[in-house]
Amino acid sequence: MDSIRVSKVERVLCGKSGSAYFGSLHLTAHHLIFRYEDAAIEEMWVPYPLISLVVQLPQTLQGQSPITFHTRTFETFSLLFGSDRDAIDVFESVKELTVCTSTSQLYAFFYSPNPPFDAEGGWSIYSPRKEFGRMGVGSRTKAWRFTDINKDYQFSSTYPSLLVVPTRISDSTLAYAAKYRSKCRIPALTYLHWANFGTITRSSQPMVGIKQNRSVQDEKLVEAIFQSHRFCDSRSSGTLVYGATATNLIVDARPTANAMANTARGAGTENMENYKDARKTYSGIDHIHAMRESLGKVVDALREADAVAASVSGKVLGEAKQLAVLDRQALRRSGWLRHLSNILEAVVLIVGNVHINSSHVLVHCSDGWDRTSQLVALAQVCLDPYYRTMRGFQVLVEKDWISFGHRFLDRCGHLSSEKFFTSVADSGNAGGGAEAAQAFLTSVQNRFVSQHHIKETSPTFHQFLECLRQVQRQFPERFEFNERFLRTIHYHLYSCQFGTFLYNSEQERRRGEDNLVPSERTASLWDFLNSPSQVELHKNPSYNPLLDDPMNRDPKADMGVLTVNARDVRFWHELYGRTDEEMNGKIIISQVKEGSEFVPSIEGLDDDPVNFYTRTEVVPSVTAPQPTTITSSPTLVRSNSPTASEGLSSSFQGLWSSLPEFGQKVGGGLLAATSSVGPGGTPLRPSSPGRIRSPNTPDFFTNSGVKTMWGKLSSNATAAFTAVQDVYDGVTKDLKAASRPFEDDSGNYSRGRELQTSDFSVDGKRFTPRGSSSSSSIVIPQRNSADLAMDNPWSSVRSPSPQPLVTPRDMVDTSPLPQDPTVAQPSQRQNPALYHPPKQGPSVGRASRTDESNVPEQEMGRPPLTTDPLGVGLV
Repeated sequence: MDSIRVSKVERVLCGKSGSAYFGSLHLTAHHLIFRYEDAAIEEMWVPYPLISLVVQLPQTLQGQSPITFHTRTFETFSLLFGSDRDAIDVFESVKELTVCTSTSQLYAFFYSPNPPFDAEGGWSIYSPRKEFGRMGVGSRTKAWRFTDINKDYQFSSTYPSLLVVPTRISDSTLAYAAKYRSKCRIPALTYLHWANFGTITRSSQPMVGIKQNRSVQDEKLVEAIFQSHRFCDSRSSGTLVYGATATNLIVDARPTANAMANTARGAGTENMENYKDARKTYSGIDHIHAMRESLGKVVDALREADAVAASVSGKVLGEAKQLAVLDRQALRRSGWLRHLSNILEAVVLIVGNVHINSSHVLVHCSDGWDRTSQLVALAQVCLDPYYRTMRGFQVLVEKDWISFGHRFLDRCGHLSSEKFFTSVADSGNAGGGAEAAQAFLTSVQNRFVSQHHIKETSPTFHQFLECLRQVQRQFPERFEFNERFLRTIHYHLYSCQFGTFLYNSEQERRRGEDNLVPSERTASLWDFLNSPSQVELHKNPSYNPLLDDPMNRDPKADMGVLTVNARDVRFWHELYGRTDEEMNGKIIISQVKEGSEFVPSIEGLDDDPVNFYTRTEVVPSVTAPQPTTITSSPTLVRSNSPTASEGLSSSFQGLWSSLPEFGQKVGGGLLAATSSVGPGGTPLRPSSPGRIRSPNTPDFFTNSGVKTMWGKLSSNATAAFTAVQDVYDGVTKDLKAASRPFEDDSGNYSRGRELQTSDFSVDGKRFTPRGSSSSSSIVIPQRNSADLAMDNPWSSVRSPSPQPLVTPRDMVDTSPLPQDPTVAQPSQRQNPALYHPPKQGPSVGRASRTDESNVPEQEMGRPPLTTDPLGVGLV
């Protein structure tokens, strides 16, 4: 092919997984292949669609030209070339081979299994009539019927050709109801519960708009769905189901704010006054862009750890051995676990409503092909043991993801972009004006190239697999397949080796592109997974189908219905190529739900926050100020036995807590990491306030506040800072003894001034009136050692004391006594309209803005701050 500038490069050094070996690089039309010189090492085959980022780096000091590859399976490897020309040719060749403009150029249309798979029928593994017949449609109940209103995809281009709808609703009514739903995706059946006649239906959002539009046909359709249990076959039912209509739910998967925003665009959410015998709830699951950014932060944390390991060893990415430097705080800040927990909470609600309450649930988001597919598929996995088998799971993916129109092509980004290929210019070999002009033209061209397909990418199906992994981890004996089965599906989601996940809808999948029908020209992933060798590889040895027997009367029996703990979520460390200790460690499960949204059930218009905001003008209310006590440290927790570590600054605290538990040599001796002892005799690191560590268990970089190699690994600076901190701890004890003569018998200071509301900081500025009276005397608590620790210049609770600007008014100030901002008194009554409460936050860096530099040290009974207690020139 013309895109391949060089097909083979000899003597290339490949660094991957902490090791580096020489070999030869081969570029084919669809794969990057690296063959090691050591024949005992297996070849590395990388399909081009699996590549997510390629970075060409400048030449190393040894004259090698490296290229770093990042894949969608979270792997990183580097190739080092002896010639800069070879590196450029490989970089440009891989870029042209990876960036495709049509699905017909993908590897699936050129792949032919050799030998052929032993299993067949992957393209027909899902039959709507057979699958819904298994649930009982047409046999257990007559309330549902099949309709071919969409047989030619003219009714809804993104829906399956065969739908299951209530028997009472005609096709004519469906045609009118479709106009009220986004993309004409009407409520349709996706699951009929085996134990009762509870159902799960799915749709898109209604087109309500600001005018609160309504559709009688849509209301009748939803009403027929919620009353479908009343029209079951009496011969097969035999008994009544009590409480079947008690909690019929409409689950809006979006946050409330998103639903309100869509109302302004002409869409929105249901007005529950028009939908009888039902309630509505919002799940608070963010949109695709938030999910993409969240996973991007996880990937950034992984790549940063690889970069640190490479900088420590002086090697390139992939070649250096991985160190335990993964920033778990950055992983938590990504919000990925919180998103997983939100999804699982909505799943628990759906499962309980269908199985326990014997009711019906209608699920939708905006268009009904992202968050809706996640919720209904996970709920069915928990409700039906059939979907926890290999074949059942394949049917579930075909039904609720492929058939109902999840946009795999857009979300997975199979048609890659040149944005993912970056070349870092070598400053030592900077070219002339021609190279600069070419770079400028390229950057301008990239600005005008449409990147719409990049904005549509999102790890929706990946997130579904990771949520499923959480269920599988909590119930390891209830799945026929193991963890590797899910990881294999994730790999082929992006490899484009099979035609299963290449299109956005069932219509595109059946008709193909350029007269290339995928079922005829490509292989099915299910044929590969159902081959005997793969079945043995992916079988779960601990699977026990007897636990799913609904007739089991064991006290712990659950009739095969799984109730997930939505708060027990952890990173899928096998998928990210890390250990469980690296990614999860001692995770605090209660923290994963911070910032989540919960909206209770909504029965009417007045209860719906979306409709309330669209009809009512929000007027900010003015609340009366409350008495506020300002201390010099709003975040300091006082105790009777303060430790020496209470005075650390936040920056040094982040540095110190990110270091491993190594002993440090100080003055020729060995300073153990557990030299300080906390309350109760528990060993504490001197710089880790309140964190109790086991002396035998190292915890690496749990709260990394420094991003550079030297900030993480400088042991000399660590030991020096420990010594300085110990000296200041002794100084604070001396200052405590020196401060007592300046207190009265009750332990109170005799001078002070009432704290005014104007002393507070407003919008980052401090306003202090001059010439205030000092006649009022107040009392403050006795300053103990914890108070004196705030005088430590490295203290995490010391208030910043910026010097105010000198003005002419300050020069003529004749105030008899200086201000005393350490006094804590209730503020005077002020006009509520002019009152500005102080800004307080949970961060230790946001201490109160008291200005202790304006108070003479002799008045406070302390030595002046200009004193150098260490004698080392630090003031």
